[in-house]
Amino acid sequence: MENQQIQWMGLYPEELKQRLAQMGEKPFRAGQVFSWLHKGARFEEMTNLSLSLREKLAEIGMDQPVAVRETRVSKLDGTKKFLFALPDGNCVEGVLMRYHYGATLCISTQVGCKMGCRFCASTLEGCLRNLTAAEMLGEVQCAHAEMKGERVHNIVLMGSGEPMDNYDEVVRYLRLVSHPEGLNIGLRHISVSTCGLVPQMKRFADEGLPVTLSLSLHAPNDAIRKQIMPIAQRYTIGETLDTCRYYIEKTGRRVVMEYALIDGVNASIACAEELADRLRGMQCHVNLIPLNTVKERNLFGVTEKQVQDFLSVLEKRRISATRRREMGDDIEGACGQLRKKVLQEEQA
Repeated sequence: MENQQIQWMGLYPEELKQRLAQMGEKPFRAGQVFSWLHKGARFEEMTNLSLSLREKLAEIGMDQPVAVRETRVSKLDGTKKFLFALPDGNCVEGVLMRYHYGATLCISTQVGCKMGCRFCASTLEGCLRNLTAAEMLGEVQCAHAEMKGERVHNIVLMGSGEPMDNYDEVVRYLRLVSHPEGLNIGLRHISVSTCGLVPQMKRFADEGLPVTLSLSLHAPNDAIRKQIMPIAQRYTIGETLDTCRYYIEKTGRRVVMEYALIDGVNASIACAEELADRLRGMQCHVNLIPLNTVKERNLFGVTEKQVQDFLSVLEKRRISATRRREMGDDIEGACGQLRKKVLQEEQA
């Protein structure tokens, strides 16, 4: 690896130890450098390191940081939408939401997405590249800087991108963001979303990471799912849900079923009844999401009555379910909307 390609913050302590050993430094220095990096410090600010080590590190060079390019604040609920600038000039989104139990940050894992879900704005421009673990950590550090002394309590990997399509860097990120000498955000406070990449889901279940898995289900049967989610052409609902059961068995954690209600597609009472039958006896929770209309795909949201009628069916069938609270509606709060708007403005 060339020096300029090193992303220091994406290294595990043992990897840092090896690099510093190659520079003639003692092993304990790795812990100091790791702690400083995850505080967002530059090499010259690492005051408990020797001047000679700081000079060596500065000569090698530090990662170019992730930066906040644009911030929008909702007048409705205070939700903050960030457009993060990446070192190569690309940008991704993040959303900071405040709840009574603490602040939740939604981060991106890829620049765009190639999964092609018809209802998602993130996939309209395709996928340009994966984010590194260091860049994902940078999203959290940027949020902390904006919070002025407060800290993120929960993290959801539900921004642009399919986390399971960036498997290795996402797992590295999870191990680093939860490290006690780093940001130290507990894995039980982290949710990872997937549209249903079955092999990666099985592998993830075996990682020993007690995060919450969220499946973008969005349909009660294969016929409807195939209309809106290309991944349904590869994996059936049956095998996808069986993999969720395997995850539950391995981790003891329930799985969250994300279900975007789309008028005329998956929001009927019959769909609610079929979904309840599918999920009966499963340790899961259904998160109902009124769709943000995607005009490019002729997909439209539902009325509040449709939401409540669907929810009522699930509750009567004893399926744990809630309607997701809508936040940031006035600031392009949904995934991919702000980045898409900025790209269109630049092209214009």
